[in-house]
Amino acid sequence: MLTAMARIQGNGVQAVDARSFRGTTESLANPEDTSFGSESEVNGFAAPERETDKYGFIGGAQQSSSESAEDVPPEVLRQREVKWLDMLNHWDKWMAKRHKKVKLRCQKGIPPSLRGRAWLYLSGGKVKREQNQGKFQELDSQAGDPKWVDVIERDLHRQFPFHEMFMARGGYGQKDLFSDAFWGLVQICEKYLPGYYSAGLEAIQLDGEILFALLRRVSPLAYRHLKKHKMDPILYMTEWFMCAFSRTLPWASVLRVWDMFLCEGVKIIFRVGLVLLKCMLGSQEKLKKCPGQYETMELLRAIQPRYMQESFLVREVLELTVSERDIEKEHHAQLRRWKETHGELRCKSPPRMHGARAIMVAEPPSRQDLKQKPTIVVDSPLAPSSSSRPGGRGAGAGQEEDAARGRGRPTGKEGPANPNLLPSDPRPLVKDTPLHGSAQSVSSTEHDTYL
Repeated sequence: MLTAMARIQGNGVQAVDARSFRGTTESLANPEDTSFGSESEVNGFAAPERETDKYGFIGGAQQSSSESAEDVPPEVLRQREVKWLDMLNHWDKWMAKRHKKVKLRCQKGIPPSLRGRAWLYLSGGKVKREQNQGKFQELDSQAGDPKWVDVIERDLHRQFPFHEMFMARGGYGQKDLFSDAFWGLVQICEKYLPGYYSAGLEAIQLDGEILFALLRRVSPLAYRHLKKHKMDPILYMTEWFMCAFSRTLPWASVLRVWDMFLCEGVKIIFRVGLVLLKCMLGSQEKLKKCPGQYETMELLRAIQPRYMQESFLVREVLELTVSERDIEKEHHAQLRRWKETHGELRCKSPPRMHGARAIMVAEPPSRQDLKQKPTIVVDSPLAPSSSSRPGGRGAGAGQEEDAARGRGRPTGKEGPANPNLLPSDPRPLVKDTPLHGSAQSVSSTEHDTYL
């Protein structure tokens, strides 16, 4: 199930477990074996000779390289942080009046320093936590069913075995998986992917048929090939969807996919799957390499890195026109077929909600539920402005925590207005303001097309 993502780079909710589709080492197949690494790796930190990427991975599918990830210029990143701090401080107004802008900023990528907080707001986990204060502690203090505790502990062993924080059994990384990420898990299981983890995996099988039906329009050649060789979707898409690609893609791509997934809903997961199938099976030349079922499965187990590269994958996902309406229409069609061949579903799941806005509309939060509780509070150096955000000026922009650490604070000097802003755009809180102790400044001219 969803597990370790909250602890990696401070970037968010969690990841998902299923049997390994890609396969790694024998130790992963046997939960009784020790974790990858030796006893000398204290609390999950790898031996010095093992080089990690910037996210802490020493290998595996998630390891990123300079080719698989893109670097955002520091001045662009800092301006994005300011914009996201403003949105988080006035989340209800942004979601109600400027949701398209929120979606666009999620597509560009959430700043790493604020990703964990943003994911909790997007998923509705922040509201759920505030409305159920003390519930996690109450549940955590109770003795668990030994059967499920054993399953969970064996599951922890399989989460990111090539990450320096999670290699050692019982290390800090594995212990910290019992955290407030619980509320992100609740929302993903109940709102985004309802029924995915129920007995029989009926929901995942239905989504597999939806994926296959959508593939007929996106890549008829790939569709015909899979149909010819009787490749049931459950054979190749189970881990993709159950893990929301967190065990398939390089980590930089995983983060970008989850930024969009938590904002826009499961259509992002469908689009990623369709892009990978089209890229791997979408031409006659490629199909020559997989004349049968076995060769096709091997090909899909080893997606070419260039198709999983961050900027390429995000661009392809955004260009693919698969909407919530397409998915719901096909869902009803597949549900009718399921009832004709299998009867009624054994597990009745609640309706799926397509993204952050749908969740917020279904469960309207109070202003108190959305209020941030920063550990660092400073007065805003900027004068109030009624045009600085949707619905007028709200709470001060100084309630900044994550982005402020180690960066210095912006001053109140203002540069020229941003020529790229639309008349309805909220004005940037900081424009061309120098940072204390740094020659760099927060730029006011980030282009909206930057990805």
